[in-house]
Amino acid sequence: MIVKKYTKIGHIKPEINLTSMIDVMCILMSVFMVTAPMLTTGMSVDLPKGGKSAIEGADKAIDITIDKLGNIYIGKDKIAPSQLKTKLTYMIKQNPKLSIVISGDSKTQYGKIIEVMSSLKNAGFKKVGLKTEPITKK
Repeated sequence: MIVKKYTKIGHIKPEINLTSMIDVMCILMSVFMVTAPMLTTGMSVDLPKGGKSAIEGADKAIDITIDKLGNIYIGKDKIAPSQLKTKLTYMIKQNPKLSIVISGDSKTQYGKIIEVMSSLKNAGFKKVGLKTEPITKK
C-alpha cells in the first residue's frame, strides 16, 4: 500500500496499488477461458435441427447421448442397454429432482431413442428433454 502525506499535518491519503490485483485477475481469466471448453459433458454427436431456444435448467441436467451406432452414454461413460434401467433407478433415488436431456444423433434409429425414453419413464424421471440444434435462417 502506498501512503502519501499532504502538506497539512495529520492528513494521510491511503491509496491501493491495483497493478498486482489486475495481474491476478488476468491470470484467473486466462485459466478459466482455457478450461471452460474442456468441461462440456457427453459425447459429440450430430444433433438434429429443430427448436429455437434452450430448455430452462438444461445446464444442470444429466446428458444421455445415443450415437449413430446406437451406443448409449451417460455423460461420457458408455453403458449397456441392459444396465440402463438399474443405473437410472439408482440416479433418481439419489436425487428425485434430477432432469435428463437426451442427445440423439440425427442418424440414430428412432426406436433406440424411444427405448431410452421408456427406461427413463420406468425409472421415475419426470423431466426429460430432447436436445436439438437451433434452426438458422439463411
